Amino acid sequence: MVRAEAIHEEAPRIVAALEQGLAAEMGVGLKKDARLALALYCDAGTMGSAEGFFRIGRILAQGPVFLRNPALANAYFALAARLGHRDAVDHHDESVGNAPLGDDCGNFEASLVAGHFDLDGYLSAVSPAKRKVSDLIRRHAASYGVDVRIALAVALAESNLNSQAVSPKNAQGVMQLIPGTQERFGVRHPFDPQSNIMGGLAYLKWLKARFGGDWALVAAAYNAGEGAVERYGGIPPFRETQAYVRRVLFFAGFALPKKG
Repeated sequence: MVRAEAIHEEAPRIVAALEQGLAAEMGVGLKKDARLALALYCDAGTMGSAEGFFRIGRILAQGPVFLRNPALANAYFALAARLGHRDAVDHHDESVGNAPLGDDCGNFEASLVAGHFDLDGYLSAVSPAKRKVSDLIRRHAASYGVDVRIALAVALAESNLNSQAVSPKNAQGVMQLIPGTQERFGVRHPFDPQSNIMGGLAYLKWLKARFGGDWALVAAAYNAGEGAVERYGGIPPFRETQAYVRRVLFFAGFALPKKG
């Protein structure tokens, strides 16, 4: 059983990844894809979500036969329990041991590299309020010189198009602008979708100019700050930022930059 209500206890970026994972798992707007769901739940877990790790365990325990791995499921249930998940212990299968986790989530991220995200299909299945938000992004992105797919992908990664989202660091609205960024780009009403989106697009335009149109670096800077990207001479070695860039480019249908 998927506890849809649990996702609203998390920070907006985590909520976004959990909602998108649920869409992939249940086939809502997307072709049903348990591997993609695992990858998105992994990203939620990487950001600190016990629910993300719990859902990985549930798929590995009860999902498609070709993915089932009871010992690995136990390991994820144990990880979720350590992070405070209330139901994880009850799902632990005492008849089998725990597999070693190694690098959390293993190769699940491959689904965000080799796979395809049906952006239009996903947007067709969101709520009417969120479709209006996506329509605003489509309407205004070109006037800022921002690729509409990147703009939509950032909005999906940041808040899943939730105009009322607030993060623990007080990032606000659809594209999760902190107060300092709101001031820089003239956003006076952060919970008004159009005002917030236009501020987010202005920031993306500014980052695009700063990083020579490299959308991977733009996404990294949107997540970690332009200073961090410049300091490291590329995508910073922060796991959350690397996962964020991968997720944004995947939603947008762009290839990941080659390593090295």
